[in-house]
Amino acid sequence: MTDKIFLELLRRYKAGEVAEEKILDALKKFSLATESFGFANIDYGRELRQGFPEVVYSPGKTKEQLKIIFKKLYERSAGNLIASRASREQFEFLRDEIPEAIFDEAARMIYVDRDKTLKRDEQKKILIVTAGTSDVPVAEEARLTAYLWGNAVDTCYDCGVAGIHRLFAHIDKITSANVIIVVAGMEGALASVVGGLTSRPVIAVPTSIGYGASFKGLAALLAMLNSCATGVGVVNIDNGFGAGVLASKINHG
Repeated sequence: MTDKIFLELLRRYKAGEVAEEKILDALKKFSLATESFGFANIDYGRELRQGFPEVVYSPGKTKEQLKIIFKKLYERSAGNLIASRASREQFEFLRDEIPEAIFDEAARMIYVDRDKTLKRDEQKKILIVTAGTSDVPVAEEARLTAYLWGNAVDTCYDCGVAGIHRLFAHIDKITSANVIIVVAGMEGALASVVGGLTSRPVIAVPTSIGYGASFKGLAALLAMLNSCATGVGVVNIDNGFGAGVLASKINHG
């Protein structure tokens, strides 16, 4: 359904020419609206169903494919947009078509921040904590995702258990945050420590940072899944995006 058709329906409803049931039926159909390009089936209704447009996972897509998908979402949605795990080369290819698009090198994300209706509540902050500096790219993906979903976000980077006094220096932020994302590789112990310091939900993100026996994040993942701290949930290895979205849903719940 195009904006023109939907506006015409609303005008006719306002004039008493269309029943409420027809408007409801039109909304239901729009919520399932898709467009196929052979290589992609774009879900335009996701914004209506979930409150945020479809997010594009960039790896494996050609520059042309990514540009077509991102441009179509830009034209057919009103909210903020994300293309995750993108490269600068992909960004340079589409930037002329979408001047509002920004590339964040640390988060590896192309995004459009245009939703002026979002109210970021400073009293309900999402805090992102990393064990080390090497975990920051995953943390930045989580931070930018949560911000674009309408949250106030704060960070405490490089305060892992190898120098635990660095973590305790941020105890005020930890105890005042509404949701906490803990990003850690190596042995993944930081999530349990933070979980024991707060009554708030903790989302643990294992990263693929570490030497051979870390098995590209598997050791941290298993440690976090076996955490003795209560209220700790775990997302997949390096999944900063998933953590950012989950934290946002908890924060807005």
